[in-house]
Amino acid sequence: MTNHSVTLSIDSVSFQLKEPHPFDWLQKLGRVFCVFDQQDSGNLSFGIERQGRKKFVKYAGAPTVAYTGTPQEAITRLKQALPLYEALNHPHLIMLEEHFGVQNGYAAVFDWFDGECLHSHWSFPPPQKYTHPDSPFFRFRQLSVEERLRSLDCIFSFHVHVEASGYAAVDFYDGSILYDFKNNVTKICDIDFYQKKPFINTMGRLWGSSRFMSPEEFELGADIDARTNVFNMGAIAFALLGGERDRSYSKWETGEKLYKTALQAVQPERHERYASVAEFYAAWNAAATFNL
Repeated sequence: MTNHSVTLSIDSVSFQLKEPHPFDWLQKLGRVFCVFDQQDSGNLSFGIERQGRKKFVKYAGAPTVAYTGTPQEAITRLKQALPLYEALNHPHLIMLEEHFGVQNGYAAVFDWFDGECLHSHWSFPPPQKYTHPDSPFFRFRQLSVEERLRSLDCIFSFHVHVEASGYAAVDFYDGSILYDFKNNVTKICDIDFYQKKPFINTMGRLWGSSRFMSPEEFELGADIDARTNVFNMGAIAFALLGGERDRSYSKWETGEKLYKTALQAVQPERHERYASVAEFYAAWNAAATFNL
């Protein structure tokens, strides 16, 4: 958090910004019951309830404390991201209901999902994320292997859909995964950086968490494609079932065939990976039958 911040309050919920900002437009949407003000994306998010129905509102335009860019840059990025939620609509993706401009920014309204983010770094920064009994990631890792395999199935099947729709997943990591511990339901959120293919790395280091990124996501001019996404899916598997960056079999919690499938997915050499997420998913499902 920066040293220069102000505390605002809406419906008795307090949050921090770098400076005051108007939120009169929120009143028509309902009562604010929570605020997420520590994201570094430039977005400020609200949980809002009206007539017993909850919604999640993502807003760009406010000077958030953890964001280093300008509010206008955040507005532009949010506007660019919203067509992705429409193009990639899927049962495992949070659902965009509407979006609109307001006086000082832009708002997107999503259906509320009662899940917890597996990388809630503002509440449980590493190493607490991995060890604290209240950490969503720690609690997820205490679930049975079967429950975690079901969660991974949601993630993999969604990305088969992403691939078939002509997109490449960029900046997908455990912070993009929401898990409802009460009902054992997984949803994907925050696909704002996904790109229409073909997509070339014009940045050098792309957006994302290095824990899940392939070598080409650090390489200027590299193709970011299906094999890149295969690496990403394998890395997610190691995070949820194994030792994350430690990809030794001793840290793996399920069968050897699934381990070998995940290991092939994260090969540094692109040609040694599966050619597509669909191919990886088929191999994973075949290996899973031996795991039962």
